[in-house]
Amino acid sequence: MSLSVMTTLNITQLNASAADFQQHLKLLLAFDEKDDLDIQHRVLDIIADVRKRGDQAVMDYTNRFDKRNVSLASNLELPKADLLAAWQTLPTDQAHALQIAADRIRAYAEHQKLQPWQFTEADGTVLGQKITPLERVGLYVPGGKAAYPSSVLMNAIPAKVAGVDELIMVVPTPNGETNAMVLAAAHLAGVDRVFSIGGAQAVAALAYGTETIPAVAKIVGPGNIYVATAKKMVFGQVGIDMIAGPSEILIICDGKTNPDWIAMDLFSQAEHDENAQAILISDDADYLLAVEQSINKLLPTMERADIIKASLSTRGAFIKVANLLEAAAVANSIAPEHLELSVENPEALSQHIRHAGAIFMGRYTAEALGDYCAGPNHVLPTSSTARYSSPLGVYDFQKRTSLINCSAAGADSLGKIASVLARGESLTAHARSAEYRIK
Repeated sequence: MSLSVMTTLNITQLNASAADFQQHLKLLLAFDEKDDLDIQHRVLDIIADVRKRGDQAVMDYTNRFDKRNVSLASNLELPKADLLAAWQTLPTDQAHALQIAADRIRAYAEHQKLQPWQFTEADGTVLGQKITPLERVGLYVPGGKAAYPSSVLMNAIPAKVAGVDELIMVVPTPNGETNAMVLAAAHLAGVDRVFSIGGAQAVAALAYGTETIPAVAKIVGPGNIYVATAKKMVFGQVGIDMIAGPSEILIICDGKTNPDWIAMDLFSQAEHDENAQAILISDDADYLLAVEQSINKLLPTMERADIIKASLSTRGAFIKVANLLEAAAVANSIAPEHLELSVENPEALSQHIRHAGAIFMGRYTAEALGDYCAGPNHVLPTSSTARYSSPLGVYDFQKRTSLINCSAAGADSLGKIASVLARGESLTAHARSAEYRIK
């Protein structure tokens, strides 16, 4: 398998018709973030300490890691008035953008709500499903330089649309500094309480509760390796949304989209971090060359050029296919987080896509629109987990409970069946319990 050397950087060039294509594709997609035992031990110690010492442990870690001087646990909570003030003093353009994004995310989420249902059988037995929102949810929001108001909207609004009673947000405030857009987004999304804490100690506090911070049923939201490790460790005590890997974009193009657009779309994910993955698939070899030239032209203009270069060099790729159907097959084997169908007839091609977190249809639908304001959630499955999982949505904040209401006739007929099956499993009490209801 030959690699093409670019003027500015090296991007892997693959051809789907090559005999060793699948082997090289597997190597390209492989991302094994090694478990750091030192980090695991630190996080375990923090979780255990928070469980043992509660508020005092949270304050100690907050003062240590965020360079703060908190002596009263009540001072960890930000007043709701601060959220309102952040919203009211936000620059007009930012307030307008947040409001439009929130409105669109909420409108989309309203369509996702699960509804209860039931049906009655001939003998009067009623079967159904009850839908109940989670009682309390925790939302982790990164702080400091990594401030993501869009993540607040994407995580909080579906929870509130689902009917979650209480939404608790945690956000670190290094040196006591808050981010106005994050607080304004929390106000817009209807967050109930905000605590200025972060890291593994915040996850532990949400999972087990302290004297001041209430325990939640589920924790959602992105964070660094300590946060991700803590979420893994408390899973089971609480639910979590997912363990997200590096950001990914896969673009299928028929060679007719402006190559500068496609280059910038690749950049939009590559700029996240060096482990992000950006892949372009096309049936037009000349077009792949044109995008290569656009990348070389545009890369020097990017503020995060070094990160983009590292990402594209180590995990990026151009894949030549024979036709768009083959492109769809390759996309399905990758199961990307974000999939752009930059083709003449995206609706037709989408019928052949089985695995993707989100599909962006047509030449004008940049993935970045989905990150901020299109409406669908930007919390998406990564690392090929789109094979079996879905975007975050209202349904992630709702529980389903089965309903069974047997009539006397139903208990009679079902009891006979249950008796036979229970005795076949040597569970006599099960059988006799059912038999008592037999006429």
